[in-house]
Amino acid sequence: MPPTDASADAGTAPVADTGTTSPTARESRIGPVADAGADSEDTLDLHLPDEFVALFGEDTGADGRRGLGATATAGPASASATSAATVEGAGTTTCASEAPPASTIPNPNDLLGDVADWGPISTPAGPLHLVPVRIERDLPIISRWMNDPAVTAFWGLAGPENAIEEHLRSQLVGDGRSVPCMGLLEGTPMSYWEIYRADLDPLARHYPARPHDTGVHLLIGGMNDRGRGLGGTLLRAVADLALDKRPACARVVAEPDIRNTPSVAAFLTAGFRFSAEIDLPAKRAALMIRDRSLRHLL
Repeated sequence: MPPTDASADAGTAPVADTGTTSPTARESRIGPVADAGADSEDTLDLHLPDEFVALFGEDTGADGRRGLGATATAGPASASATSAATVEGAGTTTCASEAPPASTIPNPNDLLGDVADWGPISTPAGPLHLVPVRIERDLPIISRWMNDPAVTAFWGLAGPENAIEEHLRSQLVGDGRSVPCMGLLEGTPMSYWEIYRADLDPLARHYPARPHDTGVHLLIGGMNDRGRGLGGTLLRAVADLALDKRPACARVVAEPDIRNTPSVAAFLTAGFRFSAEIDLPAKRAALMIRDRSLRHLL
């Protein structure tokens, strides 16, 4: 299941692990392709198309900046190399003549309604755009974030890049139940997200899941972006975006570590309600839920 500790202001915010969910603190929700079907408890009998169509490609300029193509809905993203708090860009462009390698393109047949097409959303902090991860571009910055001590405690993915690459790739080449994304705020990459089907995740064995429950994990990468309330602001925006783009989804869920007070507080600020404490394989978590029916009240 996704990271459970995504502390909005502590650098991680997982929904389900939304603000700060840590892969370590949770069960792996997506296994390597080679192991697909090996664990019938975690994988439903899903019949997906045999071929995937590359919807997006991405160009990186010589100056290291990422630009969104003509068909993208967000402006160009700039990547600042001044501190570990900055995130590498994650813009996308349409590639008409040549499709990028299948292992690095967003899965157009994901089970979440094509997250790549969700587009930007307005927030009090500025427009936020979730752009599916491209390993060759985003791995260095994500790896740096995951090795930040403040993040490691809850995500549990600290270590060499190849281990983090495996975590990302397992989602990108999986059956589409989880989509890792870079979050661009006002065009600048500053956060890492995982949007996933909580009802198809091992997490569903630990709470009364409902069809189409959507989980969210958030990691705020920049030190300068932590501790100022951004977590709650962005979590609310993304949770509402998921509800808007997935009509069949009635709830967005998260399971931050119960000890991660900033993360739990961020979810409450974002309109999630505390539902229960649940015991997961590597932690005791606070089950946080944002209900469609209550979204305009909380």
